[in-house]
Amino acid sequence: MSILRKRQKDIPRRRSVEGIKEKTSSPNIYKRNRTLTGTTSNQLNNVNSKTDLESPRVHARNLSIRRRKISFILILIIISAIPIWIMISNFTASVSVNINDVTVSKSVTSSKYEQAIQDYLNMNPMSRLLFILDKSAMSAYVSSKLPEVSNIQKINTVGIGKTNFTISMRVPIAGWQINGKQYYVDSSGIPFEVNYYSAPPVQIVDNSGITPKISSIAIASTRFLSFVGKVVNEAKQSGYTVTQAILPENTTRELEVRLKEGNYLIKLSIDRPVGEQIEDMTAAVRYFAEHGQNPQYIDIRVSARAFYK
Repeated sequence: MSILRKRQKDIPRRRSVEGIKEKTSSPNIYKRNRTLTGTTSNQLNNVNSKTDLESPRVHARNLSIRRRKISFILILIIISAIPIWIMISNFTASVSVNINDVTVSKSVTSSKYEQAIQDYLNMNPMSRLLFILDKSAMSAYVSSKLPEVSNIQKINTVGIGKTNFTISMRVPIAGWQINGKQYYVDSSGIPFEVNYYSAPPVQIVDNSGITPKISSIAIASTRFLSFVGKVVNEAKQSGYTVTQAILPENTTRELEVRLKEGNYLIKLSIDRPVGEQIEDMTAAVRYFAEHGQNPQYIDIRVSARAFYK
């Protein structure tokens, strides 16, 4: 029996618990119910969390790819939002009007000017975007509907969808009353009816004795008032002040103006350019002033000629 039995020293020593504990400290130890990291099993594709299936290196790479995708989406959203914000901030949905002129002596009814601007925007929908709006075209349209408006000086937004328009009114330099209706003219020779300033210093005296027909009032008065406005303005630039404008008897194609300097009465024709007649007037007035003469009138209706009495 002793021959068949192995001797005690020939039996290999069993692993002790301490040895197992030493080996379990390794991170790659195989455990029950634990999937191996880096496995290629097809059955692991449906696992909800793949964090345990990725090595730290692969996990870092996937996070980097995810960050790049998110950053790209955010940049794309920001780039798309910029033009949208520009269009919204420059879009005109409602209109407000103000007049930036302290010399205006009467209250201004802004509603009709706001309506005129809205009418223009309705006819030109693209003009509701301020960077497309043609300010000159808008000013011309508003002036054609409301002649007392000189131009639109400034346009600025006061809120999302609301735009403020600063307009300037025509300043009258002469007036003319026809059939009980008062007309005015500014320095550019543009006639209008609504005046927000004080009464002009020059009032046209109508001695023609001609009563304009209702259908031709606008045409006749527009041309004549335009001529008067240019005469008063260019005479002022030459150093002379017109105190009175007179429409002579039986004609609507001539004008007589009286100057403050020397009390000269000057006869002009609306068929000659204003600038040429003012030059002839200046030369004639200087001549008579130098020679101490004060004629009853000076007629400069003929080019390069001055007749007097």
